[in-house]
Amino acid sequence: MRWNESSDGTSPSAPVLFGTKGLIRSVQTPEFSGITFHEVLAKSALNRVPQSSSMPFSWTVNPYRGCSHACVYCFARNTHRYLDLGSGADFDRQVVVKVNIADVLAAEVARSKWTRDHVALGTNTDPYQRAEGRYSLMPGIITALAEQSTPMSILTKGTLLRRDLPLLARAAEDVPVEISMSIAVHDDALQQSIEPGTPTTKARLATVRAAAELGFAVTVFMMPIMPKLTDSRDHLDSTLRAIKDAGAARVVYGALHLRPGAREWFFEWLEREHPELLPRYRRMYSRSSYASKEYRRWLGERINPLIDGYGLRGRNDDDYPATSRLRGRRDPSRTPQQTGSQAAPAQQFAAPTQQALF
Repeated sequence: MRWNESSDGTSPSAPVLFGTKGLIRSVQTPEFSGITFHEVLAKSALNRVPQSSSMPFSWTVNPYRGCSHACVYCFARNTHRYLDLGSGADFDRQVVVKVNIADVLAAEVARSKWTRDHVALGTNTDPYQRAEGRYSLMPGIITALAEQSTPMSILTKGTLLRRDLPLLARAAEDVPVEISMSIAVHDDALQQSIEPGTPTTKARLATVRAAAELGFAVTVFMMPIMPKLTDSRDHLDSTLRAIKDAGAARVVYGALHLRPGAREWFFEWLEREHPELLPRYRRMYSRSSYASKEYRRWLGERINPLIDGYGLRGRNDDDYPATSRLRGRRDPSRTPQQTGSQAAPAQQFAAPTQQALF
């Protein structure tokens, strides 16, 4: 693919991504300094998850590619290379927007062959990143799924979720709706350094509380936990205490994993910000994208008693009868399933295939 200057008058310096099917225009605006939005027309919205996957859902919807949250460790970075873009700064600043995705999704789920399987939102890039404030794609997506009685789940770091909570509450009266917030760091300086485009931890906790007050049994994804940065007992305890105080129902955690693309970008950040840790990380991730079994076992022994102490032991959706999922009332005939293992969460949201991304 090659770059050129925009000729539609939106911005004289906005680059256009030639070779991308369905491209309408590329836009830069002052309120999103340094970010280019590439608006495209998507031919499909639903992405099927391979049957061999361990993910607990069959379909995903990704309204955006690239993410201005700019999380240094993001596993999806390498997927930008399918566009001949870089997995570093390009992933943060070149955001593809599927502007017609709600209409396409509505048509897909209205087909007679649609089986109303669970659809997950936020498995690749964040559906409530800053671009959503400009494009407002999520209300149409939520409405399309709800009108066809399709269960849905949302995983986000974005506090813009609060805008759609009333809509999600109405949808949850008829279909299962799961809300998860990602909160990996409970240290303001570290959070702003490693997740520079995200809302603050305080703002995310306030969003958890807002959702909980509407009756949602909110899950917090405490991922990734980073060796020597966020795995101290004090950090884990303070994070879990804040999550509990915000009204969350459960926690899922996982150790940092560094796939190609993310690995190089993370190591560059580490060399700038914490060079003393770089040799340790190079040893830890020299042979695998995942932390060692020994480290994950050590982390489990440290965090699981804290999770239990705060009453945040993971449960899956089957622990809630369909009529009471929104209010989070447990079915007393079921036993909570422990889902706070170290290995599963890190693999649960694996990067989709190239075909599933666009």
